[in-house]
Amino acid sequence: MAKISPGKLWGMRRLADHGGRWKMIAIDQRGPLMQPIAQKRGVEQAAWSDLALVKSSVTEHLSPHASAMLLDPDYAYFSSVGKMSPSIGLCLSLEHHITTDLGQGRLSRTIPDWSVEKIRRIGGDAVKLLIWYRPDADAKVCEHQQALVKKIGQECKDHDIVLLLELLVYPLASDTPGFLEANRTKLVIESMRDFASPEFLVDIYKLEPPAAILNVPKPDSSQATAWQKHFDDLSQHITRPWVLLSAGAGPEDFMQSLTYAYRAGASGYLCGRAIWHAAFERFPNIAAFEQDLKTESCRYVQELNALTDRLATPWSEKWGTSATIEMTGQGPEFSKHYVVS
Repeated sequence: MAKISPGKLWGMRRLADHGGRWKMIAIDQRGPLMQPIAQKRGVEQAAWSDLALVKSSVTEHLSPHASAMLLDPDYAYFSSVGKMSPSIGLCLSLEHHITTDLGQGRLSRTIPDWSVEKIRRIGGDAVKLLIWYRPDADAKVCEHQQALVKKIGQECKDHDIVLLLELLVYPLASDTPGFLEANRTKLVIESMRDFASPEFLVDIYKLEPPAAILNVPKPDSSQATAWQKHFDDLSQHITRPWVLLSAGAGPEDFMQSLTYAYRAGASGYLCGRAIWHAAFERFPNIAAFEQDLKTESCRYVQELNALTDRLATPWSEKWGTSATIEMTGQGPEFSKHYVVS
């Protein structure tokens, strides 16, 4: 019988809607926003105020349609958390957007001066950790990435908070042109396989499509059966509930990929740019940016939510419908275990 601790259970429920499906919007991006903002402003480095404005606008206009928001601690939390209803779940990213590239692999690290403990203290329901991963990278790189997940997983267990692990493949210096896209299915599935063990203490997986991100065939087309197999093969390695990310796909392609993911058992989405990127293109015209958020972005989120209501698997079914709360002791014994002095 599957068990889940009280804090993690509450966090999983806080992130979901009443039906147990995750409709989560991400505005924790840093690098993908810094460069275009700087270019639009004609400056070398994007101002904190511009990043904060973009993030707070997205949060204000889109969070009413989400079950949870994913924010970053440095730019989004302080500017955006006040724009959210307290009924909406809060997930905070812990990975630094700056990585160390060794040529044959990329090393992730956490944001300086931030921790699982601090995310829990400021009200987070979940910790999101992005790990750049290539199963065929140098062995020491893979060991480093796996060790980081184990460390954060243990800290999330200690502080009884949900760990949401995001896995993303990326090009290596040794890749020939087109290698990554030609081998995307294999690399995404093998990455998930490497992190499937319970020793990583992951509660939710945030995964990219195990197939091409662009020109995704319609789920009722002649190509659908072969495309669906990629998602079904990925699902066989997933030991906990999972959500799909957009990985830079456009709205239509993401909608198609999400359908395949739901057919394979996904419990929702955690998506950013597919939802709000078209509106962001209007920046620095703030009025036009916010108008597009209120119209086109909201319309698209509602379409995603309708699809999610129709096809997504409630997260508790993936965890196990017989899941029970894992507690240590009862009465005074329970208090001794969970109350921090």
